[in-house]
Amino acid sequence: MTLSTKQHPPSKEGTRASVTFPADLYTELERIAGEKKVSVAWVVRDAVEKYVEAQYPLFRSQR
Repeated sequence: MTLSTKQHPPSKEGTRASVTFPADLYTELERIAGEKKVSVAWVVRDAVEKYVEAQYPLFRSQR
């Protein structure tokens, strides 16, 4: 997986990031998104949020 971001200050809407996934992982993300009737972007945001909260429990209270 590769990730690239441009150095822009965060906005109220958020910051856009470009992520490249291995084909098999992206296929699984599409399957999950279809099952939940949401976008792949939603699945990725949800997963990242849960990962960050698990790694840094105090992060949620700082937002």
